[in-house]
Amino acid sequence: MPRRPSSSDDRQAATPAPPAHPVPDLADVAPAAWRASGRRLLAKALGEWCFEDMLTAQRTGEGRYRVDLDSGTTYAFAARPGAFGWLRVDPATVTRTATSMLGNAIAEPAWDVQRFLIDAASTLGTDAATVATYLTELAATQAVDAARATHGGETAAELRALDHTALECRMTGHDLLVANKGRIGFSATDVRAYAPESARPVRLRWIAVHRGLAEFRGTSELSERAVLERELDEDTRARFTAVLEHAGLAPESFVWMPVHPWQWDHVVQTLHAADIAQRRIVPLGESPDAYLPGQSIRTMANITTPGRYDVKLPLKILNTLVWRGIPPHCTSGAPVVTEWLRGLLDRDKLLAEETRTVFLGEVASVTVRHPYLDALPDVPYQHLETLGCIWRESVSSRADSGERVRTFASLLHVDSSGDAFVAELVRASGLAAEDWLQRLFTTLLDPLLHVLYRYGVTFNPHGQNTLLGYDADDTPARLYLKDFVDDVCVSFDDVPERGPDPDSHGHILPRKHPSVIRQHVMDQVFVGHFRYLAPLCADHLGVPETTFWRMVRATILAFQARFPELADRFAAYDLLVPEIPRYGLNRDRLVVTRYTDRALRHALYPNGTHPNPLAG
Repeated sequence: MPRRPSSSDDRQAATPAPPAHPVPDLADVAPAAWRASGRRLLAKALGEWCFEDMLTAQRTGEGRYRVDLDSGTTYAFAARPGAFGWLRVDPATVTRTATSMLGNAIAEPAWDVQRFLIDAASTLGTDAATVATYLTELAATQAVDAARATHGGETAAELRALDHTALECRMTGHDLLVANKGRIGFSATDVRAYAPESARPVRLRWIAVHRGLAEFRGTSELSERAVLERELDEDTRARFTAVLEHAGLAPESFVWMPVHPWQWDHVVQTLHAADIAQRRIVPLGESPDAYLPGQSIRTMANITTPGRYDVKLPLKILNTLVWRGIPPHCTSGAPVVTEWLRGLLDRDKLLAEETRTVFLGEVASVTVRHPYLDALPDVPYQHLETLGCIWRESVSSRADSGERVRTFASLLHVDSSGDAFVAELVRASGLAAEDWLQRLFTTLLDPLLHVLYRYGVTFNPHGQNTLLGYDADDTPARLYLKDFVDDVCVSFDDVPERGPDPDSHGHILPRKHPSVIRQHVMDQVFVGHFRYLAPLCADHLGVPETTFWRMVRATILAFQARFPELADRFAAYDLLVPEIPRYGLNRDRLVVTRYTDRALRHALYPNGTHPNPLAG
């Protein structure tokens, strides 16, 4: 069990808040930084949109390509072919050729990613409304990237010294998505106040919600009172109790919960105004603890008392394809899924003793449904996921003394001087690059493969949900996994080792075909992460991409050789097939889903296939 924090001890040991690096007003962004960020974003768009078969790159020479657009414009560039048929575009080489007023074609260096979107719109096959909204997301992403370029940021060596929460604030978002910091709904001031890159501490508001509206749930060892005693010191609990008693209300008739200050101001006080006016929702005040947002923005880590829980809170903003609320079935189901996973996986000797894998449990929650909209069919989900919270075990509460925990995504970070963070970690370890990478592959893949093959279960192991614990020499030592409810999937075939599912009737856990379960690992680990890590290792560690992928394949085969009794599972969840389905996230936003206001989060559908570098 995670150790329970002592408020006084934890406050003394708390890591100081990192220095704020606020995103500046755009008038303070250097023009050269704007162009440099646009150049990198343009190269990323070219690479990803060709990768997803939205655009076609024609080879014009050794390492040279061009994309001809229906608008009559051509973009030419140098690129290095990578895994899964990806082109790694060199930002410094991109040129744009268009017919001038005099009728002749002129090639010029290209850095304007917004202009590229307009040039490509008809070729992409999207509509003007989608282009206009996507351009807003693209501009918001570039604004943050340009601010980073203006500040410069820490070196890779300086980043190595940061703790998990502070390092999260220095990351740059999902690599798969071009417009990965769109945050529709946030103003520029909101970005400076609440976005992770600003690293500004946030104090959460607390509210009391009448039990006729709110439902608390926790794992078997956690009562509602225990959560409040852990999260709020005695003086704060007394202060909040006095607020309710002064209003003539019975404190025991209410569920207490935190709410993000932005959500309280922009959503709760309007959408839930009737319940606030009638004292069914009562503002209690701020907690004295300060938090920092992670890359998801809605998950907050306590920096005053790090052993306390992380808090996941809904935000009615559109970012990385979906509205960032929390569905009521997720808040209500989170402790159930955590309890089930613990019962299943904590008894597994390989996971509990050999790999010492950490599953950061979502141990308690509050669900609040809108009293009117919840009863109306087909209401867009953005209006139904506005109030609720999930408490999750923090990294600090589970890490060993001296252990540094970093997101998987941090391995893709390159500092402003061009030094790769993964190279800094390898240098610090003192190991040869291939030896360090082998430790990485084994630490990461053995637990994921074991859960996949033995139990027919997969997580959503993308770069932010997957974390690595490092030993004193900065060598990968064990895996941390988080985000369970709605991200954990189980195969719909019979798996005796899994036992009875926790939700045989409610189906909190999505049931999927084994080929789709496998795809979660393929897309999030190999396509979504190793595709970018392999060329970084080639450039900065001298490990050729062919060697990188050969080592990954060998790690999978070595694991399979340990468990020959699971041979039928290796075939069902085959990671070594020659081709894998292509799921295009950028294509989904621009061409398929666009910005339609839907009642449910939508499923992605494949569009063609990728060649699999693990096929051998």
